Amino acid sequence: MTKPSGPSFLSVPAVAEGQRLDNFLLRQLKGVPRSLVYRLVRKGAIRVNGRRVRVERRVSGGDEIRVPPLDRPAVAGAETSVHVPDGVLRLLRAAIIHEDEDYLVLDKPAGLAVHGGSGLSFGIIEAARLMRPGMALELGHRLDRETSGCLVLTKSRRGLQAFHEALRTGRIAKRYLALVTGRWQGPPQRCDLPIAQERDGAGHRRMRAVEQPGAGSARAAISLFTPVEPYGQFTLVEVDIGTGRTHQIRVHGRAMGHPVAGDHDYGDPEANRTARAAGLQRMFLHAQAIRFPDWGGEERLFSAPLPDDLQDVLQTLAGVGQ
Repeated sequence: MTKPSGPSFLSVPAVAEGQRLDNFLLRQLKGVPRSLVYRLVRKGAIRVNGRRVRVERRVSGGDEIRVPPLDRPAVAGAETSVHVPDGVLRLLRAAIIHEDEDYLVLDKPAGLAVHGGSGLSFGIIEAARLMRPGMALELGHRLDRETSGCLVLTKSRRGLQAFHEALRTGRIAKRYLALVTGRWQGPPQRCDLPIAQERDGAGHRRMRAVEQPGAGSARAAISLFTPVEPYGQFTLVEVDIGTGRTHQIRVHGRAMGHPVAGDHDYGDPEANRTARAAGLQRMFLHAQAIRFPDWGGEERLFSAPLPDDLQDVLQTLAGVGQ
């Protein structure tokens, strides 16, 4: 057990933006019972930016959370208790694009979540900490479970702070490749509809594009869709995003009448059946490249090629269209 000393302070990274306070704390305070977390928040012993809050409050990047001294299992013990199959570790080792003292950049395989939770015992961050024990590895940003491509993890405090500052100030550029439903007509199109969060009838989180900025939980979002090549009733597009909202490309694509192929939440069911017949077994979304300034101001650029499973789908669709 770690020995309690004085209060500690947790800084909320930009990647945790929008999480409920209780969920954020339970991920950070490994081994602390949920009932204790709720009791401490209710009594005001845990405060956000010096204020009493409720457990359902949504945290924001840069929030400072005061946590009183706690008896809890040592962090190292908590990490080693996570079981990650050897096959997953081998897959991630082969997926490393770049590594230095500040950053670990992966070509994320589709099908792996970036972190554990919601019924998952581990994610990429937990597996990476097992690959690099003793290092302060953190997620720089997120990708959906089904999305492949460039994922940045930080290995130092200066790397993490620089990356999150770049996120907050809009100095990170991300480019995706997506296969969208429908034949694209005309030039590139920019979508700047704000994105709001809501819950469906089953209580699941869903995002939607709204017309009015500032309405409820709506947040500004910008996506530029550039057509690359048609494939039957689909179009391969490049998408450059100036923001990184949850499900942004998927929601903006739907709003423009071009949902992402294979997307079961926001896509077109009939088009998804056609794509599945062509061999698509997941959402066709790939994080092709990312550019960001490091802690010293130097621009870093990393890219990942379109994986074989998605290339095979394009080849099949091209053959069908002939």
